[in-house]
Amino acid sequence: MKKFNIAVVGATGAVGEEIFRVLGERNLPINKLVPLASARSVGKEVEFGDERIKVKELTHEIFEEENIEIAFFSAGGSISAEFAPSAARAGAVVIDNTSHFRMQEDVPLVVPEVNPQDIALWEKTGIIANPNCSTIQMVQVLEPLHRAFGIKRVDVSTYQAVSGAGKKGMEELVTQMQKFFDFSLEECEPKAFPHRIALNVIPHIDVFLGNDYTKEEMKMVNETNKIMHSDFAVSATCVRVPVLRSHSEAITIKFAREVSAKEAQEVLRKAESVVLIDNPQEKSYPMPIIATDRDETYVGRIRVDNYDKRILHLWCVADQIRVGAATNAVRIAQKWIAMQS
Repeated sequence: MKKFNIAVVGATGAVGEEIFRVLGERNLPINKLVPLASARSVGKEVEFGDERIKVKELTHEIFEEENIEIAFFSAGGSISAEFAPSAARAGAVVIDNTSHFRMQEDVPLVVPEVNPQDIALWEKTGIIANPNCSTIQMVQVLEPLHRAFGIKRVDVSTYQAVSGAGKKGMEELVTQMQKFFDFSLEECEPKAFPHRIALNVIPHIDVFLGNDYTKEEMKMVNETNKIMHSDFAVSATCVRVPVLRSHSEAITIKFAREVSAKEAQEVLRKAESVVLIDNPQEKSYPMPIIATDRDETYVGRIRVDNYDKRILHLWCVADQIRVGAATNAVRIAQKWIAMQS
C-alpha cells in the first residue's frame, strides 16, 4: 500500500494535537509526518505514538520541499486563506478545519457519513472543507432521518463546551472555577468569552450579524443544506455552557409525515457513527461525559411532539474536538486515500 507524506498546520493547537492522536489510532499509511506552525513554535515537539517530532515553520515553500500529499489545516481562517492555496499548488489535498472555504461554491464541504461522494470534487481547487463542529454532529443525525422520512424544518439549540474556543477557553473556565472556590471570582476579567463563563451560560458564540443571528448560528443554517444537498428550513440558537469538552444539541425536526419515536430509533440505531442511548426511565441518555474522547455521535431523548405528530424532539452529544474536527478530517483523508487506489 502506498504511504503518504502528511502535514499538520497548527500542530501545537488543540485540534492539531488531536489530529496527531487520531492519525495514530486510525493507522493511516504514513510515510512522513510534518508538524507545521508559526516561527515562534519552531523547535517544539509534538507526540505521535512513541515518537516526538519537531515542529517546522509554516512557509509557502514547505509543502513542495517536503513533498506533502495531504495537508491538514487547523490554525485559523487567515492562515488557511494565505497558505492552503500554496499547499494545493504543490499537489497536496488540503483538508481545512477553518470556516474560510466552507461556503465557497467550488470547495466540497464534507461529512463522510453524509456526502462522501463530494470528496471527488476536491480536484477543482485542491481543497476539502471540514464543516463547523456543531453542524457535523447534527447532520450525522439528520441525514438518515431525512432519507427515511423527509425533513421539512429543523430548529436546534446548542450547548457548546468551552473547548470550542480553544485552550484559552478551557483555561478561563478552570481559572474562574478556582477563583470561585477561593472566594475571589470578582477578580476574573473575562477574555475568551464576552461574560464570565463559570456558573453561567452565554447565548452568544461568535459575532452578531445583521439578522440578529450570530455567525456561529448561520454556519449551522448554511452548512447543513450544502452538505446534505437539501433545502429545508434551519434555525439555530448557539449557547456557550461551562462544560470543558463535548457539545450537546436539542434538535426539533418537522417531517413530511407523522413519524413515531420507535421508527426514528430504528433508523438511528443503524446509522453510521451514531450511537443510540435512549432509555430515560433508566436515566440513560447522552451526556458530555459519555461522548468525550470518543468518535461517535450519541443520540437519545427521542420523543413525538405533544401537538404535532410530524414533529420529533431529540438530544445529541459529540466530542467537538474529535467528531467535530480531528476525526472528521481524518475520515475525509481515509476516504480520499481509498479513492486514489
